[in-house]
Amino acid sequence: MARKAQIIDGKKISAEVRAELKAEVAAIKAKGLIPGLAVVLVGENPASQIYVRNKTKACEEVGIKSLQHTLPGTAKEEELISLIRALNADSGVHGILVQLPLPAHMDSDSVLDLISPSKDVDGFHPYNMGRLMIGNALLQPCTPYGIMRLLDSTGTDASGKNAVIIGRSNIVGKPMAMMLLKRNATVTICHSKTKDLPEKVREADILVAAIGRDRFVKGDWIKEGAIVIDVGMNRAPDGRLTGDVDFEAASLRASHITPVPGGVGPMTIAMLLKNTVAAARKASGL
Repeated sequence: MARKAQIIDGKKISAEVRAELKAEVAAIKAKGLIPGLAVVLVGENPASQIYVRNKTKACEEVGIKSLQHTLPGTAKEEELISLIRALNADSGVHGILVQLPLPAHMDSDSVLDLISPSKDVDGFHPYNMGRLMIGNALLQPCTPYGIMRLLDSTGTDASGKNAVIIGRSNIVGKPMAMMLLKRNATVTICHSKTKDLPEKVREADILVAAIGRDRFVKGDWIKEGAIVIDVGMNRAPDGRLTGDVDFEAASLRASHITPVPGGVGPMTIAMLLKNTVAAARKASGL
């Protein structure tokens, strides 16, 4: 019988992170500090409403004060800008998260750039991305930050390993490369223009797939014993949620693999909470 990869259980590991944070928040509350996260929702996008509810629930679970601000989809960009400036100035708010996507008439980049870097718990501000680039991160993008925790759970030392990332987004691909470089991995970023992609993937000791294409990475692309991190969240023709990797086939070759769902997804909110607590500590000097 073929050996199957060990599952990297994101639900279990995110629960561990939340338990650690709950204890940490209780300790800093005893010193008079209550971490506060402001979540800004513009419009009535159903998926965004679900994400915001989940974030609010997660905050309550660990003891972070969640402050929700909702603007109608017809709101002018100036109203959102005014709200962000007020939150920047509010000492009770340690993290600001603007739920994306914003309505079409708003410029997401301009809006996100207004968030104070010290309160940018998504880790997307150019200042924080620049700090990450030079290996001195302040607040790190949540999904790749969570992926590093998943990698740590396998006991793998990334130093000297070949790490291949499929996808070059600012949200996952590029920051993921910086985090793995800091751990002394040899990093290759692949994308839609990459030639001989299967051959590049076959060299990967660590593979991070983040392209948003249903089971695009085939099982025979996977190096024997590789660690496979699947960031994809796709809807297959039969309605099932699938990743970017053919899970069943890849499981026969990988040493460790994340499932979809239940792998990377749960880690993103957990690391958002971790960033919020870190921002609160830094702001108060605790």
